[in-house]
Amino acid sequence: MPAFTAPPAVVTVQSRFDFDRTVHLVTEALTSRGMTIFADIDQAAAAAQSGTTLRPTRLILFGNPRGGTPVMQANPHAALELPLKIVIWQDAREPVCVDYLDPGALLSEQYGIDSALTGAFQQVAQLLAQTLQ
Repeated sequence: MPAFTAPPAVVTVQSRFDFDRTVHLVTEALTSRGMTIFADIDQAAAAAQSGTTLRPTRLILFGNPRGGTPVMQANPHAALELPLKIVIWQDAREPVCVDYLDPGALLSEQYGIDSALTGAFQQVAQLLAQTLQ
């Protein structure tokens, strides 16, 4: 596992693929399951534009309004967590990693959203495991 410290809520999945292939596989898997990619931010490119460097890092914002809208109807503050986010990164010492927050647990524990509304978010973990391992 990565040597960097992360909060307990961060889930890291190691990819067996290179960085670019991982980005492609993750975005393809999300869209094939009916999710929308709202943004794909190349943070390393943004760093380069500012004259600094960063390991390969992509932040992908995604979701499905059919799943997110009921959550935001139940608690408007939960919109701070939506759309969902995945960060794909690689350090020279590490394999390609895909990090995300467990959205179901986060929304239930932090925002009091009924687990009946957050259960579908478990698909993210299953999808990443199937896609990357």
